[in-house]
Amino acid sequence: MDTKKVGFIGLGNMGYPMASNLLKAGYTVYGVDVNKMNEKRFAEIGGNIGFTSATLPSEVNLIFTSLPTPPIVESVYLGNEGLVENGKTSLTLVDLSTVSPELNKTIAKAALQNGTQYLGAPVSGSVTGAEAASLSVMVGGNKETYDFALPYLKAIGKNIFHVGEDHGVGTVVKLINNLMAGIHTQAVAEALSIADAAGLDHNIVYEIVNVSSGQSDVFRRNYKNFIAKDEYYKGAFTTELLLKDLRLANYVSNSFKTKLPLGEALVDYFESNIKGYEDKDMSTAYLMLTEQKVEPAK
Repeated sequence: MDTKKVGFIGLGNMGYPMASNLLKAGYTVYGVDVNKMNEKRFAEIGGNIGFTSATLPSEVNLIFTSLPTPPIVESVYLGNEGLVENGKTSLTLVDLSTVSPELNKTIAKAALQNGTQYLGAPVSGSVTGAEAASLSVMVGGNKETYDFALPYLKAIGKNIFHVGEDHGVGTVVKLINNLMAGIHTQAVAEALSIADAAGLDHNIVYEIVNVSSGQSDVFRRNYKNFIAKDEYYKGAFTTELLLKDLRLANYVSNSFKTKLPLGEALVDYFESNIKGYEDKDMSTAYLMLTEQKVEPAK
């Protein structure tokens, strides 16, 4: 099998730039997406299309998936027309989505029983990182499989980590990261709301905090890329996706019998106030707080 042939399922906001970077790295990439306009756009830059999750495994020896929700991931991998059922012993599957560690383990068990290799490899860095091939990738799974997949992963990310042999452990780290990103996002929103009430210029607040102990990369990202521009779509990691990951972080915490006082309150707060902001970048937590009368956390 030609190791330059790669499959990629999910050509959305994150998947399209990652698949594009695989093309730029010299791979022949076979793209699949439920949205045929996404496939058409991919074909225009040299991608191969016209396949499904059932037919793709016969064309390549490695398939990436980048999908929005755990139920979709489960269907693509474990459904009747899914990757596992149609996989073969020479195939390696790498899921870049953010799901639960349990789902990573369930997919891995089914894949290995079919003689197929699997890695749970969620990414961090948002759309801009996907476009720049500078993503962080947190990989859980067999070290030998990781070593095989590493050249492909280097085409989409800059910081690649093998976290451990457990197929779900990379996802645990990703959820830790996104829990912190969510809390930082809310901190930015609340801080700027105080600035508004005091009549302070956002730029002055940013310049001071950016060289002080309150500095965070999330403040830089949310303010410079979105809030200061009053533009909440380009390069977005949506509020809806952030809420999904916060719920997953709380789920994982509960499974370990630990408590997340801020994490739980933040989920309640977002669930009560997210309407109208679901498809905008997570930095709209600032608008959520300042544009409407918010509901307190339960």
